[in-house]
Amino acid sequence: MLAPLAARDRGDLDLLIRLAEGDPTAHADRLTHPYAPTELERVLTVLRHLLTARRTVLAVNEAYIASAARSDDARTEPPFRLQGSYRNMNKIAQRIQPVMNDAELSAVVDDHYAAEAQTLTTGAEANLLKLAELRGTLTAEQAGRWAEVKAAHVRTRALGGPDGDALTRAVAALALLGDRIAAVESAITRAADPRRLVAGPAASRTSPPAPRPSPEEGDR
Repeated sequence: MLAPLAARDRGDLDLLIRLAEGDPTAHADRLTHPYAPTELERVLTVLRHLLTARRTVLAVNEAYIASAARSDDARTEPPFRLQGSYRNMNKIAQRIQPVMNDAELSAVVDDHYAAEAQTLTTGAEANLLKLAELRGTLTAEQAGRWAEVKAAHVRTRALGGPDGDALTRAVAALALLGDRIAAVESAITRAADPRRLVAGPAASRTSPPAPRPSPEEGDR
């Protein structure tokens, strides 16, 4: 559907993209090529689908870069290894048809990244859950599972990682237990009434004595 655009005025493509994006300042009557109404609608539909797919690809690319730049010690979730390159965009674009609805387009994107996730050595489930979070398509069940996966990742890292030796993991477990106890103690302290903590025997001992009346005041 878009192949003929390569031989036409590049300005038409820019205008078509603006029309597909819903730009109110773009008008189809400014196109240099005389598009038939049916052809124009099909071209715009394909461009809308491509723009929708591009949003996912760019979000994946941004998440991949952010994950790659983060150290393992600072991670709160498993590494994100799905990529959002132009190769991914090309593979998705090849399957887009103007007759697709939103659900069918979403299925194309899902199928593409499901296949990409299978090439990962580990973490396919975590990466697909992260992808659903990026796209805003997490179901309640998936959201619960994603929370479990992230909590398990943090716990494993806190205990020295999956490859740590037994001694390292034991020491890490003791340190983690100490942190949890300290957190409980801090919470109890904050929950206590601060007035009760101040108005104790020590406070009364340190209070200055009340002034005694002078002899003249006593006589009066």
